[in-house]
Amino acid sequence: MSIVEMKVPTIGESITEVTLSQWLKKDGEYVYLDDPICEFESDKATLEFPSEAAGKLIYVAAEGDDIEIGALVAKIDTSVPAPAKAAAPKEEKTEAAPAAASPAKEETSYAKGHPSPAAGKILNEKGIDPKEVSGTGIGGRITKEDAQKATANSATAASPAPTSVANFSRGERREKMSRMRRTIAKRLVSAKNNTAMLTTFNEVDLSEVMKLRKTYQEKFVEKHGIKLGFMSLFAKACAQALMEMPNVNAFIDGDHLIYHDYADISIAISTPTGLVVPPVHNCESLSFAEIEYKIKELAGKARNGKLTLDEMQGGTFAITNGGIFGSMLSTPILNEPQSAILGMHNIINRPVAVNGEVVIRPMMYLALSYDHRVIDGSTSVTFLVRVKQLLEDPMTLMMGL
Repeated sequence: MSIVEMKVPTIGESITEVTLSQWLKKDGEYVYLDDPICEFESDKATLEFPSEAAGKLIYVAAEGDDIEIGALVAKIDTSVPAPAKAAAPKEEKTEAAPAAASPAKEETSYAKGHPSPAAGKILNEKGIDPKEVSGTGIGGRITKEDAQKATANSATAASPAPTSVANFSRGERREKMSRMRRTIAKRLVSAKNNTAMLTTFNEVDLSEVMKLRKTYQEKFVEKHGIKLGFMSLFAKACAQALMEMPNVNAFIDGDHLIYHDYADISIAISTPTGLVVPPVHNCESLSFAEIEYKIKELAGKARNGKLTLDEMQGGTFAITNGGIFGSMLSTPILNEPQSAILGMHNIINRPVAVNGEVVIRPMMYLALSYDHRVIDGSTSVTFLVRVKQLLEDPMTLMMGL
């Protein structure tokens, strides 16, 4: 017997442990080189673990186990021969090879309609027939994302009535927190305990922003292929204010303050496994369209569990938008080591006094939470007022005034 030991690889400097979230191959199943055999959940992302050899897979760890970096996960018995049926895909590809004029047909012969290991597991668990799923991978292969979408669509279509609970029921269930949820919990407690966090509030009249978007949205989409959203306007306004007030863009490192001549703005994105805050780098230098593209890219990756560790790290300031969930007002919590975070909220038409008259305007409450060790109260208020000014007169923002 020839055994290859599969150990948890080094994932990142700060990561010392991962959770085996799910096996993608069965115990005793024959696997090929580079086949994904399981998924690891780290503090920041979910990663597939490929096989380092071909042979029979032997489980060592179980789903849900917390495993240290370098610890044994599985073994591959390379002395076990490949099953005969496994050679079929290679034969089909070989036969199709001469047909150079029709590469699409070559891919279709095997890949079309076939799920990847991760996708197959998801579909199998949810009882969904792969024939009912359209593959967007190479040659029509069903990817993990395709399977997740099919699962979501299936759940929506079914829309079962909520399970009724008997009167005076006292049932309860215990469920282990995901590694990401545990990490989020630790970071939130740390931010509360280790910073002098305060929140200051203001409100912004978004009449001019709404007018700007209505006037130029069609041309913006025509030129850039993406809509001009609120987030890029807020990110750009914050970036300009951060360049003017570097204290808000700084953070503590021991006995020193680290200042930045750039604005890497972390955008809070809600995912099924928790909130992530990947940064958009150099917002002060990007155009509105470039910011919109980057936010869309990061949001897509976050919701599909495809964010890399590099994409999750960094950030000098953060923005979170509770308004998309209907929040009127909140006190956002700091994303350490950053010293400030801006909370956006829902836009509501409210009566306000303008030039001595009561008018209806689209208003949003803004909340800036900040670390008082780094940022003085006057600076925090001035920063938020500056953001308000830029948004209420967006032409000054467009012209960098």
